[in-house]
Amino acid sequence: MNRAVAVARIQLTNKWIYLWIPLIILASSTLISLAIFAMIPGDASNIISGSGQAVMWYFFALGIQSMTLLFPFSQALSVSRRAFYIGTIGLFSLVALALAVLYWVLGLVEQATDGWGMKGAIFAIPWIAEGAWYTQILFYFAVTILLFLLGFWSSTIYKRWRTVGLTAALVGAGAVLLGIVALITWREAWASVGAWIVELTPLSLAGWVLATGALLALTSYATLRRAVP
Repeated sequence: MNRAVAVARIQLTNKWIYLWIPLIILASSTLISLAIFAMIPGDASNIISGSGQAVMWYFFALGIQSMTLLFPFSQALSVSRRAFYIGTIGLFSLVALALAVLYWVLGLVEQATDGWGMKGAIFAIPWIAEGAWYTQILFYFAVTILLFLLGFWSSTIYKRWRTVGLTAALVGAGAVLLGIVALITWREAWASVGAWIVELTPLSLAGWVLATGALLALTSYATLRRAVP
């Protein structure tokens, strides 16, 4: 466990990459959205901005960087792959949880100020904000950690099988999705699929996202055990 904590501390050595840049992205994307809200006519209502997702997408890049930048260094220090994995995933799970709580708090501020005084929505997106506080936090956490794990997974594939392996994995994933679409079309089940999507709640969607993240986490660890630094 001490080794895992040491890995987490090493990950945080460059605080610009892992802390300050996400905060800069959050602040700048929010200010841009507020500037756009200010230019919209005053009689408009329910203005929704997707800029709140910007930091979440940055976690995809963090997943790649945490593997490609630190993994070779950790192996040079004789850190076990298990400790590297636990330390990295544990750290960014906590960071993703902190971001989720921040999103929830900013959503409360947004609702209290009537959308920053301009009836806009950046963090308190109606479909998500209608749920309980823990549902909102869980949803934001699930999406953020999934994007991180997706970047981490792709990096482990690259470290194990290089460009050919990563390309094959992406093509294979695309083929699976195409097969699912073909199956739904063949069974004429698009109406049922559409009804299932409409009935999804933030809590149920968060569950599916976390299940996908768990699958990526397991396959990442299995690949990491044989990855080349």
